[in-house]
Amino acid sequence: MTETTVIQQPPKVGFVSLGCPKALTDSELILTQLSAEGYQTSKTFAGADLVIVNTCGFIDDAVKESLDTIGEALAENGKVIVTGCLGARAGEGGHNLVRQMHPSVLAVTGPHATDEVMAAVHLHLPKPHDPFVDLIPPQGIKLTPRHYAYLKISEGCNHRCTFCIIPSMRGDLVSRPIGDVLSEARKLFEAGVKELLVVSQDTSAYGVDIQYRTGFWDGKPVKSKLFDLVRSLGELGKTYGAWVRLHYVYPYPHVDDIIPLMNEGLCLPYLDVPLQHSHPDVLKRMKRPASGEKNLERIARWREMCPELVVRSTFIAGFPGETEAEFQHLLDFVAEAGIDRAGCFAYSPVQGAAANELANPVPQALREERQARFMAVAESVSTERLKRRIGATMQVLVDHAPGLGKKGGVGRSHADAPEIDGVVRLLPPQKISKTMKVGEFTSARIVDTEGHDLVAQPI
Repeated sequence: MTETTVIQQPPKVGFVSLGCPKALTDSELILTQLSAEGYQTSKTFAGADLVIVNTCGFIDDAVKESLDTIGEALAENGKVIVTGCLGARAGEGGHNLVRQMHPSVLAVTGPHATDEVMAAVHLHLPKPHDPFVDLIPPQGIKLTPRHYAYLKISEGCNHRCTFCIIPSMRGDLVSRPIGDVLSEARKLFEAGVKELLVVSQDTSAYGVDIQYRTGFWDGKPVKSKLFDLVRSLGELGKTYGAWVRLHYVYPYPHVDDIIPLMNEGLCLPYLDVPLQHSHPDVLKRMKRPASGEKNLERIARWREMCPELVVRSTFIAGFPGETEAEFQHLLDFVAEAGIDRAGCFAYSPVQGAAANELANPVPQALREERQARFMAVAESVSTERLKRRIGATMQVLVDHAPGLGKKGGVGRSHADAPEIDGVVRLLPPQKISKTMKVGEFTSARIVDTEGHDLVAQPI
């Protein structure tokens, strides 16, 4: 008589990550811990033992998407843990919004809460007896393609912009120790990452909460300040032949010091600057930390220092009290500043935001009309700036290249952050010997433009 061995299948967790790159890095931390403890992930809600939904709670559309996803997970699975920004939002009477809308969820946490999420998982789905910690890659579990990754350098924000409730969900600025940031960067580069995207709520403010204290990395002192961080990341990236790209950079005066690092090749000549508006009175109502005129001068100075610089930004049309003259000021600013890549939201009231109490709200139809007018101007400016690149040879990071790129492919230049900017459409190589691989760089000559994209011939 033979003894039958019953192999116990590891518990499976379904996972949905919604929202911005900061939320994505939270998801990666949770998934890494789950994998370290022996849990497996399920591609479907129905095939999982429980589901985790990492939510976004910034604007109404994001709240609806998050609540709908939670509802779908409950309907298909029944056991759901909610985390992320929406988990920190209050509903009517100050009670938790998620629990009000979906009272059957197992647990609700706010953002950046790996320990709390894992505690809830352990309670409702005990971890396997023997966790396989040694099977976790050094860089952890990533939700991006292998050749690029987000690196979060801080959590929270010290600003109190009237349209935003993120500080109430993520708290004040908390900068990560610089040694930890650089160690994570090195692990990512060693794992094959060729583009490191630096993110936070306010990248320019890195270190202000700890008074820019000196930390240590590889036995050397490094100051916890944006300039020192970017220089160290750039020097590290250079040894691996990798890019460093900066996001969410508020236009403080000390950002001027970063521009020479772009000329040295230590970070890409690209800045994602969340300007939101240009008119001083609107910025004052928004409680933004900089004025429109200074921004125009600063961008002009940056371009003098680094002619290759690409500026991307986001703006709000139809903010409460915005007059036609103030909106026209914004259109003139986008054209004069030559914003390379611009996105625009029609103002959306967010529950709990101070802007809801401002006088003279702009009607919804007019907000949407202004958004459309803005995008028409922004696209015209962007197209003209793209045309200047025709004839130039650019380094392109390949994102898609079926059949070694023999029939062409898709990549991005220094001007293109993944998923939010345009791409470079790569034509079939003229040389038979020329191949392209995902995650590698190729040189290409720009031959045309196509909407927000460039068309290029690999060389």
